[in-house]
Amino acid sequence: MAQHSAFLICTRDVDGAGQFTAEPGDTHFLKVGPSKRAHEFRDAISREKWRKSVIAAADGEEDPITGARGEILFFVHGYNNDVPTVLWRTRTLQRMLADQGWRGLVVGFDWPSDNSTLNYLEDRHDASRVAQRLVDEILEILIDAQFPADAAAPSCRINVHLLGHSTGAFVIMEAFAQAAKKGKFYKKPWRLAQVAFIGGDVSSSSLCASCDWATPMYDRIFRLTNYSNRYDKVLGVSNMKRMGTQPRAGRTGLPGDIPRKAVNVDCSEYFATKDPRQSTFVGTFNHSWHIGDAEFALDLALTLEGAIDREAIPTRRLVDGKLILIAGHKRPEFQDSWDEDRPAP
Repeated sequence: MAQHSAFLICTRDVDGAGQFTAEPGDTHFLKVGPSKRAHEFRDAISREKWRKSVIAAADGEEDPITGARGEILFFVHGYNNDVPTVLWRTRTLQRMLADQGWRGLVVGFDWPSDNSTLNYLEDRHDASRVAQRLVDEILEILIDAQFPADAAAPSCRINVHLLGHSTGAFVIMEAFAQAAKKGKFYKKPWRLAQVAFIGGDVSSSSLCASCDWATPMYDRIFRLTNYSNRYDKVLGVSNMKRMGTQPRAGRTGLPGDIPRKAVNVDCSEYFATKDPRQSTFVGTFNHSWHIGDAEFALDLALTLEGAIDREAIPTRRLVDGKLILIAGHKRPEFQDSWDEDRPAP
């Protein structure tokens, strides 16, 4: 696959040498060349130039059924992510999804988090602070494109998705909660397509249908897919930090009381077969195995596309009403031709 520039939104502070730090700062819109291993302040471009470049990169052929012309997946990382890790994960997601046939663009949302687990609680506080940036930048860009102030301007027909890893799930939920308080956002009927959590470091109970915190997110999305793994030791430590009273969604899955648009995919059985020595990943394997795993990438690609019902996606097996991630399956052979429209003779 040809190497292209990576696009990120970065809310880290900048030091005297022009390097991003682990503290909150201004919002920067980045276009990072393919040869770089870490993004820096010199990669910043103007907000409007960045917006146009991202939409152009995501633009594609019009879907004959949905009318959409492209896909953007905003990736929101978790705590314990330094700058090189964020860039590697953004690029790897792009490459793995493209290898599985997804034609969209992955954009990284890089918020300040230290590369030490000792800073877990501080990072979570920073995550709450920067959730507002997710509202102001990603959602505002989306809404402005879908509903331009100039009535003569064309509206954007790009599907926008969110992927939250670890504390990134917290950032996403908090962003929707804060957006609900901004009248200009909720007066317009915007929607995000797919939201997915991997290793989600939010309590399972916070995703129930009656939770006030989750309601603003559920109101504005078409589907939430939560990927859980009972072997996630990092989330077990997260439980301990809360006296063991709040099981995490990325470890135990979704609660019983969830809206129809939410679905859990249990990855435990699949993960138990994985050898880290034969895997591509960065970070702690039990918590970060998803990014670099081809089977997960195919499941996510099919989820983002939304062309196949969640219970028919070939990388899943339905057992006692629960969806299990499985290995050894491919995209349906003739899927590319399923949209063919033939007139009557």
